[in-house]
Amino acid sequence: MTSQDLMAQRYGAPAPWRRRAAVIATVVLAVVSGLLVAWAAWTHATPEARSELVGFTVTDEHEVVADVQVQLSDRASGVQCVLRALAEDKSAVGEAVFTPEDSGRLSVPIRTERRATAVEKVGCTADGQKRPR
Repeated sequence: MTSQDLMAQRYGAPAPWRRRAAVIATVVLAVVSGLLVAWAAWTHATPEARSELVGFTVTDEHEVVADVQVQLSDRASGVQCVLRALAEDKSAVGEAVFTPEDSGRLSVPIRTERRATAVEKVGCTADGQKRPR
């Protein structure tokens, strides 16, 4: 007699439906978790508002003009985009928040406190999306 048989005699055998229920519950939990991960990945991979910094021109000591390509989905609403001007020492010297009406290329002026040497795209968000930092 094996030790499992002795244990079953002493304490009783587990009900046969328990193992089947545990397997089914595990499979259901795995499928639901997989669907949640897939939904989260799809949502973050297809934002309602996207932007790309195409280039910039320093016009004077207190202004830089950034060229931005913006792409909005059909359901995008309340879109705001943020650009940041940086000085030579990488400190922020100006910021522009703008609301694009349509998809396309835009020229956005950024007022600066001193000469900017670079522009950083912080990003675009729509209503219900996390705001860029």
